[in-house]
Amino acid sequence: MIKATSPGSFDKTTKYLEYLKSGDMYKSLEVYGRRGVDALASATPRDTGETAKSWGYEIFRGKRLVGISWHNTYQVDNVPIAIIIQYGHGTGTGGYVQGIEYINPAIRPIFDAILEDVWRQVSNG
Repeated sequence: MIKATSPGSFDKTTKYLEYLKSGDMYKSLEVYGRRGVDALASATPRDTGETAKSWGYEIFRGKRLVGISWHNTYQVDNVPIAIIIQYGHGTGTGGYVQGIEYINPAIRPIFDAILEDVWRQVSNG
């Protein structure tokens, strides 16, 4: 038989595991979701403003996965305008409109903040 003893306490470990179990760490995702929407809306090129004001987010939680997805609901003739602004598109007369890289630069600071927050929670409890 193997026996292990420790003169210390497991109180901090138990408290941290209870914190993880509670899911309280995911509450900050709402804040990041809203920040992402604000960042995307302010970075979206404007013509009518419809695309900029059509950003939203969804938080999803699975058994082993938690995440945020940002989406834009504005479409014209079933074409997602945020996507064609980002990547460009052909025109009806054979021309091409170059895309504008605006989504990734706008959302990158949000990703960095989430990463920093998660790392702080994991390393400090």
